[in-house]
Amino acid sequence: MNMLEPIPTITLSNGLQIKLKEIHTAPLISSWIWYRVGSRDEVSGRTGVSHWVEHLQFKGTERFPADELEKAVSRTGGIWNAFTYLDWTTYFETMPADKIGLALELEADRMLYSTHDPEEVESERTVIISERQGRENSPGFRLGEAVRNAAFRVHPYHHEIIGDLADLLSLTPDNLFQHYRTYYAPNNAVITVAGDFDTDAMLQRITDLYDRVPAGDDPPRINRPEPPQQGELRVTVEGQGETIIGNVVYHTPPASHPDFFPLLILDSILSGPQGLNMFGGGGISNKTSRLYRRMAEEEEVVVDVHGGLPATIDPYLYNLSFIIHPGSTSDAALQVLDQEIKRMQDAPPRQEEIQRATKQTRALFAYGGESITNQAFWLGFSEMFASYEWVTGYVENLEAVSPKDVQRVAQAYLKPQNRVVGFYYPHNKGNGTA
Repeated sequence: MNMLEPIPTITLSNGLQIKLKEIHTAPLISSWIWYRVGSRDEVSGRTGVSHWVEHLQFKGTERFPADELEKAVSRTGGIWNAFTYLDWTTYFETMPADKIGLALELEADRMLYSTHDPEEVESERTVIISERQGRENSPGFRLGEAVRNAAFRVHPYHHEIIGDLADLLSLTPDNLFQHYRTYYAPNNAVITVAGDFDTDAMLQRITDLYDRVPAGDDPPRINRPEPPQQGELRVTVEGQGETIIGNVVYHTPPASHPDFFPLLILDSILSGPQGLNMFGGGGISNKTSRLYRRMAEEEEVVVDVHGGLPATIDPYLYNLSFIIHPGSTSDAALQVLDQEIKRMQDAPPRQEEIQRATKQTRALFAYGGESITNQAFWLGFSEMFASYEWVTGYVENLEAVSPKDVQRVAQAYLKPQNRVVGFYYPHNKGNGTA
C-alpha cells in the first residue's frame, strides 16, 4: 500500500479512534496506541507525571505481570517500547503477524488495569530521579532546559518532559493514578496498526477488546498561549567541561500552520535535512548546508551545527545548536550565524537550493515508508497534532514551497526579538569573547 493513500478513521462508540493499514511485504504487524497526553498537559507541581505513568505501565497488570510480559514479548522475537513527548504518550509492539494478539490484548489490559503499587511508585521515583540527574551532567541538556525555560514563560512547553526535580520528589501515588485514570481512556486514544493482516478481521479483534471499555470524562486541557516575545533574551549556563555550546531558538508556528513546510525547507537549506521518522534518519549528511559550510568549514567558528523543527500542537521552537571551535568564541559564532540568517532574509535562496532541500527532505520522508513500524508510527503521530491528511499532503506541500516563501518565513520568524540565545561556558573558560 502506498504511504500516501488516505486511511479512514474508524471510531467506536466509546470514542476510541482506529486507523488500519494493510502492508503485505513481510509477515509483520506493528501496533501502536497513542494517548493525547504529554508534558503539555502538566501544571507546576505535577511536571514529569506523564513520563512517570509511562514507566508504571511496564509494571504489569494482574493478567500480565511485568516479568512474564517481558519474556512473552521476547519469545515472539518482537520489539516493544514507549515514548512520552510534549503532546502525547505512545506504546508500540512490532511482532510476527501471527503473534500480534499478545500486543493487542496487553494494551487493552494496560488501559484499564495497570497496577500502581506504592512500592513500584517509589522504585520508579529513584529510577527517574537518577535519570534526571544523569541528564543534568550533560551540558547540552542543562543549556537546552535553560533556553526553553526562557522561551516559554506561560505555556507548559516551559518544562522538560522528565519533569522538575522538586516535583519528582513530591509526586504521590495518588497523583500518578489520578493522571492515569484521567487520560488513559478510549475517548483520549488512537490505535494505529500497519502490517500483514486483513482489515475487517483486525477491526473485529480490536472492537472485541475495546468496545465495552467505558469512555472517560473529557480530559482537562491547559489553555495558556505564550504571549509574543518582546525582545531577544540571552541565557548563560556555566559548569564543568571543556567545550562552549551554543543554542539559539526562534518561536515558530505549530505543525498544522501553512508556514511549517516553508520552515522545513528553510531548515534543510540552513542546517541540513531532518526527518520526522521515529526510527532511522536515512543517513543524509548536513555538510552541504549553508550554516555548516560557512560556520564549520569556511570561518571555523564551530565544529558542528544542527537544526530541528519539531511537529507540535501549539507554537514551538526552531532550534539551532552548535559546538564552538576551540580556537573561536561564542560572539564570533553568533555573528556568522546572524550573517547567514540575514543572507536568507535579504535574498531568496536559489531554485536549485530549494530543489535539493525538497529532494532531501522528501527522501527522508520516503525512507520511513520502507518500515512497517514507521508507517504505523506516522498513522498515529500525525493524528496527535493534525491528521493523516497532513502526511498524505506532505510531499505536495514541500514541492509547493517557493524561494519567496522561504525568504518570507525567514523574515517573519528569524528575528532577534523572536529568539532566545543561550551559551554554555565551562568554568575554566568563563564567558569571555576574546
